[in-house]
Amino acid sequence: MKVLVIGSGGREHAIVLKLLESPRVEELWCAPGNGGISAVAHTAPVNVMDKEGMVALAKEKGIDFAVVAPDDPLAAGMADAFEEAGIPAFGPSAKAAVIEASKVFSKNLMKKYGIPTARYETFTDEQAAEDYVRAQNQYPTVIKADGLALGKGVIIAQNEEEAVEAIHSMMAEGKFGDSGKRIVVEEYLTGPEVSVLSFTDGKTVVPMVSSKDHKRALDGDEGLNTGGMGTIAPNPYYTPEVAKECMEKIFLPTIDAMNKEGRTFKGCLYFGLMITKDGPKVIEYNCRFGDPETQVVLPLLKSDLLTIMEAVHDGRLSEVPVEFSDGAAACVVIASGGYPVKYQSGYPISGLDEKGQAEGVTVYHAGTELKDGTFYTHGGRVLGVTATGATLDEALRKSYAAVETITFKDAHYRHDIGKIPAGNR
Repeated sequence: MKVLVIGSGGREHAIVLKLLESPRVEELWCAPGNGGISAVAHTAPVNVMDKEGMVALAKEKGIDFAVVAPDDPLAAGMADAFEEAGIPAFGPSAKAAVIEASKVFSKNLMKKYGIPTARYETFTDEQAAEDYVRAQNQYPTVIKADGLALGKGVIIAQNEEEAVEAIHSMMAEGKFGDSGKRIVVEEYLTGPEVSVLSFTDGKTVVPMVSSKDHKRALDGDEGLNTGGMGTIAPNPYYTPEVAKECMEKIFLPTIDAMNKEGRTFKGCLYFGLMITKDGPKVIEYNCRFGDPETQVVLPLLKSDLLTIMEAVHDGRLSEVPVEFSDGAAACVVIASGGYPVKYQSGYPISGLDEKGQAEGVTVYHAGTELKDGTFYTHGGRVLGVTATGATLDEALRKSYAAVETITFKDAHYRHDIGKIPAGNR
């Protein structure tokens, strides 16, 4: 089969490498791709939001199956565009992708169907939102832009001044563009965070191995929120008992709720959870593979990814095996200095072989470019260095050993991935 993956980050590199393990994949394309992806697959410079361009590329290359990985194109109907062109695609319809594309929709869905989540209110008026946080007078409090904001549209305000500033920056100053015209103000939950990616065909839900994302830019969970500075899998807090409760109270009810709303979800549904003293609650849904969670989850997948994705598309997920290996995986992200605010790109990267890899690990390229045989930095998060092992300590040791051999100007990474408590967000 000829397969096309849409996207350009570390998540897409992880999907590409896992699909290439399938004996059924004859030719693999990725658009637009990145430096690391171009070392192992064909790439095409089509903008990730260009539905017509992507469909035209698929037709030109004789693509049999498309995988739409990022949130923005899914919310804009990229999977629908492929389906309308007669090309089967993995990824939810725009109607179903709204579960991530609108925080207001997802919170209202949970309230309507009794799915455990934080208490909240939604606002389209800045003054009303400010009056609400002052009246509540409970801090920290969480303020979220309604729409997509590259994983950065959440501000945890520690006091009234920070809360008012967050509301103003979103609603009046347009910090997140149109995404911040509506906001959600919600209760701050405490407890260990868990990410659970799951395959679903709208009937069956198959959770993948759990993971833990480290969002803060600096060691000790300090600094600004980022798209993710590293991940581990499995998450030590996600016990069999918690998993059972999540399946009964969150996973299956969510799929059922989406069906009842006429928004059947088929693809990868990501559950961002917090294990509170009152049990697991949903912090957020994502309508796709998480980044960088995918970089630790897929290396542990033993089953054929293409076969699973086809089964999801065809509504027969219950018929195919989805197995994960024992052991653990760890990913350490090497970022550009100054990320997530201001950073420079275009620096040569040393320590990688001709395929952009390093010994004993898998290096997932997030923001790189390949020019004349040399990899250059081309983004905030540059590389995700992933290792597997019988234990988490072994995986972390291997990952960090490789990280120390990979260098570029102003490279920055956290030194405590997997080592600090998987604690409060």
